[in-house]
Amino acid sequence: MSALTPAGGTRPRGRESRGPGRSLALHATLIAASVIAVFPVLWLVLTSIKPRDAWQSSTVELFNSPSLSNYAQVLGQTAFPRWLFNSLLVAAMTTVLGVVLAATTGYAVSRFRFPGYRSIMWMLLVTQMFPVAILIVPIYNLLAGLGLINQFPGLVIAYLTSTVPFCAWMMKGYFDTVPAEIDEAGRVDGLTPFGTFWRLILPLSRPGLAVAAFYSFITAWAEVAYATAFMTGDDKYTLAVGLGQFVGQHKAEWGLLTASSVLIAVPAAVVFLLVQRHLVTGLTAGATKS
Repeated sequence: MSALTPAGGTRPRGRESRGPGRSLALHATLIAASVIAVFPVLWLVLTSIKPRDAWQSSTVELFNSPSLSNYAQVLGQTAFPRWLFNSLLVAAMTTVLGVVLAATTGYAVSRFRFPGYRSIMWMLLVTQMFPVAILIVPIYNLLAGLGLINQFPGLVIAYLTSTVPFCAWMMKGYFDTVPAEIDEAGRVDGLTPFGTFWRLILPLSRPGLAVAAFYSFITAWAEVAYATAFMTGDDKYTLAVGLGQFVGQHKAEWGLLTASSVLIAVPAAVVFLLVQRHLVTGLTAGATKS
């Protein structure tokens, strides 16, 4: 029998009230988890506004003489602006090309059956099994043969090898949730397959496209291994590689590192805020069957 509520009704199954002890434990756990999650970010920001040589001082001393000197030095006396431009360029190219290739590939394997269909599906899965470390040498040899070492297009191609398979598989799952009757209606109206895809399917697929764009951007924005191996000139460094210049053989410039890290986080946070309302829908699409 269902338990009676104080008002005389029935309480829904599975929604029993928590006792004071359980409620206190739950809130304590949530507070502890929040502190653990926020502490590294808070330490990063506080250290970045300390004087350059005061990063080892206690947090209490921070408020005696906060300073933006680290930011001024990073922006005015280092190659950070150049690294920022390089990273934005590479991330933007990777995002645009990654979304285009992933969307078209995902739509093709979702709607059409053609020779090699299963091979393509297996290829999208298998490419996710290889770690970046073992792919550096073969990709380096391919790019060297094409003359793309120390060139931004070569770095973008390297990033696309990891972003496109994942995003294409995800987009395939999202396109599977879009009724095929929409494609049939487009063909009845005289649209070509590409016209149907462009005019009807893509506008309905914004959540999936947002997730693909976010994943592609973050991959290119934060990646270190490929950028270190394929970019050899200081003027071609991205942010992830350029930060290594602040770490010397005997000393690390923690003030400059933390200030740079805060600046690097801003574009990523902006992109996240732009796509956050689509992330859950895009990631969970295709997870259930109707």
